[in-house]
Amino acid sequence: MTLSRRELLALAVSAAAASAATRNDDALAAGKSTAALPATDLPNQTVGSEEGEHVWNALPGAGHREFPLNDPSITEIFGYTEWLSYAPGESIRLFTHTTANTYDIEVVRDGLKPLKVWSATGQRGIRQQTPENAYAVGCRWVDPVVIPTAASWPSGFYLIILRTRDQAGGILEREAGFVLRPPNGQRTQRLALIWTSTTATAYNDWGGANSYRTVTNGVSRSILAPRLSLQRPWARGLLRLPKDAPRIADVPDLPPFAAPQYPFVEWALKNGYTRHYSDAGWAYYERPFVLWAEQNGYEFDYLSQHDLQLQPDCLKGYQGVVIVGHDEYWTWDMRDRIESFIKNGGRVARFAANYIWQTRIEDGGRTQVSYKTTPDPISATNPRRTTTSWDSKMVHRPAASTFGLSGLGGVYVRFGGTTPRATGGYTVYRPGHWVFRGTDARYGDQFGGAPSRITAFEVDGVDYTFRGGLPYPTHVDGAPQSLEILAMTPAVRFESNLPPGSPVMAPRSDAPTKEHWPLFYPIENIEYGSAMMAVMTAGKGEVFNSGCCAWMEGLRRGDFVVQQITKNVLDRFAANT
Repeated sequence: MTLSRRELLALAVSAAAASAATRNDDALAAGKSTAALPATDLPNQTVGSEEGEHVWNALPGAGHREFPLNDPSITEIFGYTEWLSYAPGESIRLFTHTTANTYDIEVVRDGLKPLKVWSATGQRGIRQQTPENAYAVGCRWVDPVVIPTAASWPSGFYLIILRTRDQAGGILEREAGFVLRPPNGQRTQRLALIWTSTTATAYNDWGGANSYRTVTNGVSRSILAPRLSLQRPWARGLLRLPKDAPRIADVPDLPPFAAPQYPFVEWALKNGYTRHYSDAGWAYYERPFVLWAEQNGYEFDYLSQHDLQLQPDCLKGYQGVVIVGHDEYWTWDMRDRIESFIKNGGRVARFAANYIWQTRIEDGGRTQVSYKTTPDPISATNPRRTTTSWDSKMVHRPAASTFGLSGLGGVYVRFGGTTPRATGGYTVYRPGHWVFRGTDARYGDQFGGAPSRITAFEVDGVDYTFRGGLPYPTHVDGAPQSLEILAMTPAVRFESNLPPGSPVMAPRSDAPTKEHWPLFYPIENIEYGSAMMAVMTAGKGEVFNSGCCAWMEGLRRGDFVVQQITKNVLDRFAANT
């Protein structure tokens, strides 16, 4: 039987130690507030004593599930906000569950200099009843804490830190989070950063399920949950991580004939973090980009991806928008809004990748729906809104038509068994483009390789051909006529989960095979692709597309070319012209 990537991960970590808590001696464990911390980062999180570890239930078959035990002898605390974003002046309703008698709350604008804006101590702890399928129907907790926002709070991403003490006296923390939008109709910056909240929701496995796996009877299975509630906490690691959390870019070259390695997943399950912390989320992707940007004088207004659907005019007045990390999931309406923004003169700086899936937002914004490769009830009456690949015959809205590239044109580099010894960087093909200004880039140069490895993980590309030593899109997959490919590196569309030496790649259970997803374009070989950095125009607007999720690694690790390209893009897209 062919195993999917996530099934392989489950087997790889099933022998790992159960999620024993680890204690650290950082400032928070000493009782200090974030105001006393260095400006470069928030502290590592602490968890309860080994006897009181509550976060992950170690189950057979690596079936780890983050869910309230509701055992009064074990200290636990969780929380979630009613909405993903708020405008200044709106009140946040925070729903919490804890077995502690009291707990404290601290609200901090995350960034280079964390800003504490609100706090409360001695909150009465409430033990809530949680449905077993809370991941689908929501937690349905009651008696929320109301947190008032103020006009003086700057737009940004905010952490709500929930803090109590376990029965051994150690500090126990969890977090919720939200985006604070700028005042309604009053942008404060020229660029807006869009938090990739739909992809974060798809990977959020709090409660035991997400768009990739479900824990059933203590076993983790590659069976997706088609409906995911936003009325539940974020899995540990999606909003906040310790500095030493392993990065995908740090996985060494795969030795000859060795099995693929996933040390970041093993670390996560050993230390009580979601196995998906490196797949999506503010902590892994947007936050490092924001730290670099603020350090270099760039400021943004903030929106969530869900705002594109729920706040239809949220892009009004901006020169450009910035998207960072992993934006795998979009709704039809979200695409409409961003495409209209571009055609009317907006610029999109996309330092992200893996643009593949159509999803839906239902229940007034409280539920995200993604059937992917299983039958979607809406298909019979409204097939184009089916939650499957944008490039399927049924939907037939080419993914590449929005930002120029598609997830199906690339997918994996240096991840598990896919191109496991590649450089992790790009080869330059059009060094004279404005994107490379000030980099001294030459044809054939490579950038973004070790130690940054900006193409380690998931990437985007399109079908292409070479003429005169330069790559050109074939356009059969809907790539726009204006698309220019600036840099490339080989990628593999399926991950190899077969034993070393196997002659073929093994498709995942949701892989883009012609049987699962009949594609609208006639490409016979869908095994190999390419990561691409590219630019395009549409109407009056333009797009820069990094084509890789891990672009921020080049920023945080000081890659000169990656940093200069980023400055070129942000400066151009924030300009008035």
